[in-house]
Amino acid sequence: MAASDPNSRSDSLPAEGVAFLSASALAERLDEEIRRAERHGTQLSCLLLVIDNLEEFSREHGSDLSEQTLAYVGGALRRELRRFDRIGRPAAEELLIVLPGADGPRGEMVARRVLDRVRTIKVEADGARRPLRVSLGLAAWRSDSDPEQLLSRARAATRVRNGENGAGGMVSAAPPAR
Repeated sequence: MAASDPNSRSDSLPAEGVAFLSASALAERLDEEIRRAERHGTQLSCLLLVIDNLEEFSREHGSDLSEQTLAYVGGALRRELRRFDRIGRPAAEELLIVLPGADGPRGEMVARRVLDRVRTIKVEADGARRPLRVSLGLAAWRSDSDPEQLLSRARAATRVRNGENGAGGMVSAAPPAR
């Protein structure tokens, strides 16, 4: 079981892997970033990455492969983000990326970079290489949103994409332009 990545860099992940924010720490961080955005009049976006075939990998090859895949994807994404962006795990097969200071269009630029990066990663198990099937939802913060609502909108964006066009793309749940 291994992840195959033609774009891997020589700066390997630390031995302990990528530290994701837990669901509770993620909620606290989102609340903190929302308060900061309210105080300073800045923007905030979140990207929700769902690996759609992660459960399938787990059934076929055990839960260790799922955890290794998430850790690898998180590490690959960590190197693509700013040092103050955060990655957390709100649920088993989800990664939430918190983008302080990013409005909807900037969040969309990051989302496209994330999709491009994740599409290069393949999971190798039993001698076969398989691509990750992913959905990515983008939600831009609105002044009337709390952390749960922001996460719910990002989840809804991933479901809309899956329901309409199948997995593998991005949908924005950004507020209307002002």
